Amino acid sequence: MTATAPAVDRLLDDGSGRRPRADARRNVERLVIAARQAAAEGGEITAHEIARRAGVGIGTFYRRVGSLENLLEAVLGEVLGEIVAQGDEGMADPDPWAGFARFALSYIHLRNELCDVNKRLGDVLDHSRAELRDRIQALVEKAQQAGAMRADVTWEDVAFLMVAVSSTGPHTLGLQAGTRQWDRNLQIVLDGLRNPAPGTIPGEPPTLITP
Repeated sequence: MTATAPAVDRLLDDGSGRRPRADARRNVERLVIAARQAAAEGGEITAHEIARRAGVGIGTFYRRVGSLENLLEAVLGEVLGEIVAQGDEGMADPDPWAGFARFALSYIHLRNELCDVNKRLGDVLDHSRAELRDRIQALVEKAQQAGAMRADVTWEDVAFLMVAVSSTGPHTLGLQAGTRQWDRNLQIVLDGLRNPAPGTIPGEPPTLITP
């Protein structure tokens, strides 16, 4: 699978070239938003749950998107396209470090959506993983060539670090995640990668969960 048009447009394209009714588009938009929210939250990804979140009946769900697989394939393509586009924007940034950091922030917030939907579909990303690897490698190498990133790490290291940043749950060792915990994690990782000066850590630190 490669990056595609936005999910709503893909789902509404019946090949006829006719413009869909406004209510049909609204319902598909709601279903796409609901599916993405469920994936981002790690929630249940079923037709009934997505229809419930979208505020539509199950009949409307199947009438508008055909099947859960159709909806999720469109969503997967949309999320992948957003990540790839962020990588391209990062490469176009005249500041190699700023381009890499902005991509990393977008990636950690979109990655769980991508992985949860891909898992539900049976791991269909195949060669699209190469697109993501290429962006990460190019961004890391550009930052290193500019002297903005330490040279003793590989782009493969960076790929693992970004996954680790966004893989934390809301609790650990009796601690409650702080506000913007993923962003805090990322800033600490970025500071470990950056030459020479660290940035400001956003949000609030974790707190002890009291009984």
